[in-house]
Amino acid sequence: MVFVFYIPMSNLDNLRHSCAHLLAKAVLELYPGAHNAIGPSIENGFYQDFDMGRHVISDADLPKIEAKMREILPKWTHFEFNEVTPEEAKKLFKHNPYKIELLEEFAGEGKKLLTNDPGDFLDLCKMGHVENPSKEMQHFKLQSIAGAYWRGSEKNKMLTRIYGTCWPSQKELSNYLNMLEEAKKRDHRKLGQDLDLFSTNPLTGQGLILWHPKLAIVRNIVEDYWRKEHYKRGYQLVFTPHIASMDMFVKSRHLSKYINSMFPVMLHEFIEGESAPDYQTEELLKPMNCPNHIQIYNHHPRSYRELPMRIGELGTVYRYERAGVLHGMTRVRGFTQDDSHIFCAPEQVIGEVCEVLKLMKDVYALFGFSSYQVYISTRPEKYLGTIEMWNFAEESLKKAAVAEGFDYKIDEGEGVFYGPKIDLKVKDSIGREWQLGTVQFDFNQPANAETTEDEIDDFWKLKTFKHKFKTRENLSVYLKKLGRGFNVTYIDKDGKEKQCVMVHRVVFGSMERFFGILIEHYGGAFPVWLAPVQVAVLPISEKHLEYAQSVMESLKLANIRCELDSRAESLGAKIRDAEMQKVPYILVMGDKEIESGSVAVRTRGKKASETMTVEQFSNQIKNEVINRTNTTTTTA
Repeated sequence: MVFVFYIPMSNLDNLRHSCAHLLAKAVLELYPGAHNAIGPSIENGFYQDFDMGRHVISDADLPKIEAKMREILPKWTHFEFNEVTPEEAKKLFKHNPYKIELLEEFAGEGKKLLTNDPGDFLDLCKMGHVENPSKEMQHFKLQSIAGAYWRGSEKNKMLTRIYGTCWPSQKELSNYLNMLEEAKKRDHRKLGQDLDLFSTNPLTGQGLILWHPKLAIVRNIVEDYWRKEHYKRGYQLVFTPHIASMDMFVKSRHLSKYINSMFPVMLHEFIEGESAPDYQTEELLKPMNCPNHIQIYNHHPRSYRELPMRIGELGTVYRYERAGVLHGMTRVRGFTQDDSHIFCAPEQVIGEVCEVLKLMKDVYALFGFSSYQVYISTRPEKYLGTIEMWNFAEESLKKAAVAEGFDYKIDEGEGVFYGPKIDLKVKDSIGREWQLGTVQFDFNQPANAETTEDEIDDFWKLKTFKHKFKTRENLSVYLKKLGRGFNVTYIDKDGKEKQCVMVHRVVFGSMERFFGILIEHYGGAFPVWLAPVQVAVLPISEKHLEYAQSVMESLKLANIRCELDSRAESLGAKIRDAEMQKVPYILVMGDKEIESGSVAVRTRGKKASETMTVEQFSNQIKNEVINRTNTTTTTA
């Protein structure tokens, strides 16, 4: 079943933000001395943060809080808004330090200070509410409680965050809650354990995935497909090291921008007895592949005849994600990106982006992602490059999206500092949206620029560089000598050197996140061409074992992935186990099958079995694999 939820987001935001106010009112009535902090709308719901004072609450208290909300709601016929001065607001919220901090911030930014007053409840707010709360806010549900630092900083107090959801109708609310229940069944972390697909281990390290044999089979199939598609589309595939000199990431500007999400610098002093400065290296686990691909391009001068040059790599990178955000395969510290960089002339850009979008469409269709949304992120407040460059890049992305038939949404000001981008979010089999592919311009690394005083200041704030260089002057000399960015150019028809346009793109995003999503998309029931075990071979009893072994050998010769269950268990138990492992086909064989030289074929998701010869079944499954089709059910 696919659950689809659609309503203009502004209306939903107002509805959910209003419901966050109702939650705050209920909690403050139930727990005297508590303070509410912030309560924004979020995707599919809302939350409200509280300083609970002497009170401690858990998920077990949610029904009580929800009941209080329903008791209060009939009295909320409207919201009243009053503009107040900072002085007035401080008096109104003198007992709430969180509102005091917020109103000072708002006033400092020159924003209007507004209070809303539904009934006897007062809150500081930026507006954005429903007109008739008692009628419009009836369809809500509190979901969970978690801890959250005030303003997201570990230096601040830990608050209690209550999550909830709210929808315009009971039907939409019920559909959403049903989707959540389905999502729990499909959780890739649970399925990863149940189906023996992957694991993590403290001894290996947090956020580092151990791919078990079954999922490794699926990964190899996907990677083989990726390589063949890229060779076919003119990509040159490369390998680059897992570590690199610190200098490279300083020159590329990555170190100053992303140091908090990079693993620490590795300092090595080796060859005992030798002069330390001559035998000292400073290296990093690479957080991205881009600088290495540039070094390959820059290995020798390039002619316009070589463009576009497409370099691709399944390259493993490492980023130090905080322990609190690690989540199965979808948020990790070591991951493999299907990373590619396209070096091209300006007039080639639109065509190249079009080809990338075509590849994405083909890939997502193959894996069953039939619905997706395109977002174009534009120039942020702080950016590199000229306005002219940004305008050219943004228009190129828009033209490519239109040419490929995409309706896109503008994500204003959300481009990265080095260039605008296209992001593709796909919907899985139960309607959830996931970020996968991206196409990004990079104005940062191709250009060879002078180091600015602001950049020196940014580096000087870092402990690593204070320790290494001792003085800002020493750091300045080092940075100015090293330079900023790389000189990525080509010789044009007129014999002049011109700067390349560099386009960064990924299709899967990362193999880890893609597989986490893929497991949940299929509910662990992979289509036949992907399934790690395509066929379970089940002899009814020991006397049928020899025939079952011969069937399995025939299937293996046909490159069909199969497993023989020779346990002294009942046939019913064997079938249940195979079904629990979500094997696409179960072959049962007893006296009748031996006598006729056939097998009883049981298809996943179907109760009835079908009798076939081994050759007939083998041909059927081979055709499914070749055509990447699937006659079995792929729901959880």
